[in-house]
Amino acid sequence: MERASLACAGQAAENHALHWLQEQGLQLVTRNWRCRGGELDLVMLDADTVVFVEVRYRLHASHGGALASIDARKQRKLALAASLFLQQESRWATYPCRFDVVAMQGSGHAGQPLQWLKNAFDC
Repeated sequence: MERASLACAGQAAENHALHWLQEQGLQLVTRNWRCRGGELDLVMLDADTVVFVEVRYRLHASHGGALASIDARKQRKLALAASLFLQQESRWATYPCRFDVVAMQGSGHAGQPLQWLKNAFDC
């Protein structure tokens, strides 16, 4: 699959995840927050908890699929980005935080069920 096509599929998966999470009651704080250490796909509020949401989409389950792609290295990068976010956006620094993962697999993922892992990992 071409790189541009993959980017479009990833963006569509992120849009799907955002809308689904909003239907579950979460509120968007920011999206695609970038820093030197990486990117936070979605930063949301779940009641009084700041939720850093990593959206993972994979067309095929080869190499373990979407969930398996959140390895220790990726977790460290997300933790660093979240720390930098909380330093720059200090109004959120006193809120409890968690890391969630939303995973989707297969073509036409907008119609596919997604997996939402709350508190997917600790830092």
